[in-house]
Amino acid sequence: MGGKRRLVAGTGWKMNNDAAATRRYAADLYRRLASVDVGALDLFVLPPFTSLHAAAEGFAPGPVAIGGQNMHWDDSGAWTGEISAPMLREAGCRYVELAHSERLAACGETYETVRRKLNTALRYGLTPILCLGETADDRRADHADAVLGAQVETALADQPPERVADVILAYEPRWAIGAPEAASTDYVSTRHGAIRALVSRRWGAAAAKAVRIVYGGSVTPDNGPALISLPDVDGLFVSRAALTSAGFAAIVAIVADAAMTREALP
Repeated sequence: MGGKRRLVAGTGWKMNNDAAATRRYAADLYRRLASVDVGALDLFVLPPFTSLHAAAEGFAPGPVAIGGQNMHWDDSGAWTGEISAPMLREAGCRYVELAHSERLAACGETYETVRRKLNTALRYGLTPILCLGETADDRRADHADAVLGAQVETALADQPPERVADVILAYEPRWAIGAPEAASTDYVSTRHGAIRALVSRRWGAAAAKAVRIVYGGSVTPDNGPALISLPDVDGLFVSRAALTSAGFAAIVAIVADAAMTREALP
């Protein structure tokens, strides 16, 4: 778990981009990234389930991996409309997003069920992108760190220290998702620092040093450089600004520049 953390640039498309649009996106993204050094980055795209096959074809064998936007905790069974970890692996996925605020708010998910999903994802070799975030009410009550801590401890409760770094923690304040602006850099720095401190207390300093914490929530090419410059921000997780290949290419370039800067640091 030693060494510098690899930076991450990822996008989740929600319910956008059909299979044909996915193929066009992949081809155009690779053209735009031809002159960008992405060797130090981990890149991912999370398309709708119906576009996974097109994404697997379009992004292979390049540096962009694909993932699912959700999954069930069971390997198979009578779960109408659900997708399993083995199905995601068969579709070519390396990542899976869990606990997005929209699913918590609209689909009745809890971090207890997310824990079961996360356990299964790791068992099948998928990298979970664990979404964390406080509501506007939590923020006003100054409960943000307590809420985030409970989410992390619940979702990762079954993991030993050596597996924590196999999970990407995605801090997405719920009040900033879809908002005109992202959270301020001071606010993001404080929350990321608190999350890393919690990991250190619960799983040890080595796990805290190794685990990657990315920021999402109204990220754009304009605010991305300031956000990724924060020491505890290990990547950018984008939706609206990356629904086009041009938008995601701009975000990837920002993170690639940050990776070069960090590599130069002692």
